[in-house]
Amino acid sequence: MTTKRRKPLFERLKQGLEEGIAHVQGELTLRTVEVPDEPPEIDGETLAALRAQAAMSQSVFAKLLNVSTKTLQSWEQGVRQPSEASRRLLQVFSEQPEMLCRIVGLPEISLKGVQTKQTASGQRKVVIVTAFARKRSPGNKTKAHAIPVKGQRAKSLTQ
Repeated sequence: MTTKRRKPLFERLKQGLEEGIAHVQGELTLRTVEVPDEPPEIDGETLAALRAQAAMSQSVFAKLLNVSTKTLQSWEQGVRQPSEASRRLLQVFSEQPEMLCRIVGLPEISLKGVQTKQTASGQRKVVIVTAFARKRSPGNKTKAHAIPVKGQRAKSLTQ
């Protein structure tokens, strides 16, 4: 097996300058490629709420993301932050969970109220606007309690 040797620095610089001159003279058309934005941030609390809304255990959700259960736990507890690749996969899951579940062979699910929002500092962040957990209350009535999102108060709805 042979390895491909890189050209010396001078040769690469010379080639780059020649290509730039050819472009300016109209002899060469260069393509402009837009680089995608970084994947949005996600905090541990939101990640845990996202997993809970998907009704997945930590081990199943970790397998879906191709990480260990310990890694997922450290993300949810805020000990560590997901890598950019993991954040991109979490973005795909938050926007199209049915697609990711279908690819890995899990039953398709849908998530409600999950959005990517711009923060005050200009970064994008995955947030759950509204997520309801069903809870039995005395008198056989079912109540839905919103999972509070930072800056919002919990609501209670009687059905």
